[in-house]
Amino acid sequence: MMGGSASESAYRVLMGVLESRTGQTLSPSRIWRIEMSLKPVMQRHNIADLDALVAGLVTSTSRQLLDDTVDAMLNNETYFYREYSLFDDIAATVLDKLREINKLRRRLTIWHCGVSTGQEAYSLAMLIAEQGEKWAGWQVDIVGTDVSYHAISRARVGLYSQFEIQRGLPVQRMVRWFDQTEAGWLVKADIRRRIDFSVQNMLTDRPPLASPADLIFCRNLLLYFSPSMRQKAFAKLRTMAAPQSFLVLGAGETVLGQTDQFVASPRLRGLYEPADQQMRRAAAA
Repeated sequence: MMGGSASESAYRVLMGVLESRTGQTLSPSRIWRIEMSLKPVMQRHNIADLDALVAGLVTSTSRQLLDDTVDAMLNNETYFYREYSLFDDIAATVLDKLREINKLRRRLTIWHCGVSTGQEAYSLAMLIAEQGEKWAGWQVDIVGTDVSYHAISRARVGLYSQFEIQRGLPVQRMVRWFDQTEAGWLVKADIRRRIDFSVQNMLTDRPPLASPADLIFCRNLLLYFSPSMRQKAFAKLRTMAAPQSFLVLGAGETVLGQTDQFVASPRLRGLYEPADQQMRRAAAA
C-alpha cells in the first residue's frame, strides 16, 4: 500500500492523471503528500476521500474537478530572484551578450517555461526595466508559461503576500516596482505588461513566442519528469531556442547524461547553449 486510507489503485490513477496531463511523475516523498494536497479540492467539491475523488474524475463531465486535482498535485514553489547570483550574472553578462548577438534585429525574446506564480519572470522584467536605456528602441518579449491555470491566474494579477514579497526581493526593488494595497503587494503596471502569461503544457503545446527564444528559463521543472519525458522536454526546448541562445536550469539540474541537444556554456557558469551552436563556433575558429 502507498498510503493510509486510500486504496493503492486510487494513488495509481492520480499519478497517471498527473503524468498524462503534465508529463510530471511523483517521487515517493510527494506520493505521501497527495492526500494532504488534495484535501482542499475534496472539501471544495464535497468529496469524502481519495477513492471517491478518483471515481469522480472517471465519471464527471466537469473539467473543473480535473483541473483542480492536477493543480493541487503540482509543486509551484518559486520566489523572487531565486539564486541571486544567477540574476546578477544575467544582468551583468548574459543580457549584454544577447544585445550583441541581436543588435541588428533589436529584438529579445525570453521564455520562462514552468513560470509558476510569476516571481522569477517578474524578476527578469525588473532587470530589463532597470537597464532602460540599453533596451530603448528594442522589442523585448517575455513569455511565461505553466501547466497550472491557478498559478498563471495568480501570475497575471501580480499580487503577492508579505511572506512572498520578502522571499528574495530587496527592499529598494519592492519600493520601486510594487504598490502596497490592502490585499498585498501589487506589481506595478509597467512591469506587469512586459510579460505575456499563458497556460501551456511544455511537452504538447507550442508557446506563444513571436520569435525563437534567446533566453529560456526552465528551472526545477525537469526534476519531476521521467528520463524519457525529460528527453522529450529538452528536444522541445531546443526547437524553441534561437541558434545563439542560453538555457537556464535549476541548481540541481544538468544536461549531462540527459540530452545531446544542449551543452554547458564554456563562457557562462551554470548556463547551457544549443550543442550545434558550439559546433558552429568550433568550426569557425
